Amino acid sequence: MTDKMLMRKDGAVGWMIFNNPERRNAVSASMWEAIPGILDTLEADDEIRVIVLTGTGDKAFVAGADISEFDKNRNSADAARAYGIAADAAQMRMYQCTKPTIAMIRGYCIGGGVGVALNCDMRVAARSAKFGVPAAKLGLGYAAKHIKKLIDVVGTAQAKEIFYTARHYSGEEAHRIGLVNHLFEDAELEAKVGEICANIAQNAPLTIRSVKEIIAELNRVDALPDLDRCEKLDKDCFDSEDYAEGRRAFMEKRKPVFRGR
Repeated sequence: MTDKMLMRKDGAVGWMIFNNPERRNAVSASMWEAIPGILDTLEADDEIRVIVLTGTGDKAFVAGADISEFDKNRNSADAARAYGIAADAAQMRMYQCTKPTIAMIRGYCIGGGVGVALNCDMRVAARSAKFGVPAAKLGLGYAAKHIKKLIDVVGTAQAKEIFYTARHYSGEEAHRIGLVNHLFEDAELEAKVGEICANIAQNAPLTIRSVKEIIAELNRVDALPDLDRCEKLDKDCFDSEDYAEGRRAFMEKRKPVFRGR
């Protein structure tokens, strides 16, 4: 573990915080390595219904990878391969998190920061946020799986423009093209994210999880969607105690109390 990745719990909300403010929360090798363990802990807690990813301070969400350590951690083919494995494992763990995830974005969300945000189910930003993927200014390549995530969110034409121009987008522009679900005034951001989390947390976790997994299955590029698995996820909701509780609560004109089983 590293003190540059923080975790906390606030009722039904779990938080994973990128804590490298002196480098605008750029992600170091040790930070990539810590991410899977943090998410394992948050997922294992049945009281947590939503996970929020954010950065320390108001200057940045995540400003890409921590380039300052590349001479140490990516100074040979073997070192670069090891770094890539850790980074890919962290990205995949974020993307495959079984609980709903929200990126709460202040300040700069650049390069790998956009990648982190795209691994989340929703992106909620402050009006002052700035977004960009500067790969074309650095001569970097981008893996197909990461490009696909951007296409899934903003569409092909906008994804091309983001990569081709490598420019910064304002919060307003990011919201307009669909990169951001919601845009709020900076002072209101955390309270508004709290409201979204509270809304999600009161709903049936099995339904939410099934929808999340079915969408992931339908978006697969490595194989055809497993429609039998999708059908089972759907059926499991109808066979659950939560579905019975939802019906009772509706008839009794009260709020349901879902337990995720």
